[in-house]
Amino acid sequence: QVQLVESGGGLVQAGGSLKLSCVASGSMFRINDMGWYRQAPGKQRELVARITGGGSTDYADSVKGRFTISRDNAKNAVHLQMNSLKFEDTAVYYCNANVAKHRYLNGEDYWGKGTLVTVSS
Repeated sequence: QVQLVESGGGLVQAGGSLKLSCVASGSMFRINDMGWYRQAPGKQRELVARITGGGSTDYADSVKGRFTISRDNAKNAVHLQMNSLKFEDTAVYYCNANVAKHRYLNGEDYWGKGTLVTVSS
């Protein structure tokens, strides 16, 4: 089984910064894309940022220039540095990883349990 464990959420004032981290563990042959999604109260879960195994990145327009995603392949980890936080960034942030458990198997999506980020205005 593959487990994703997030850390780093919390309460921060608008304009502040937080760094989220997520570590994958378990039976894994290869981790493909990793990413961060968020879900605000009453809204659908949305992509925040994702990164391929080769390091290519993609960001939601609402966070471009403020958030930076990175990964440490040696540690099976992905990070999200969030700067210039806004009230509207308040949400539960979920880590996602597409993991192939075997050389000849396609990847499957796994999710962390989420970490709450609250930005006070």
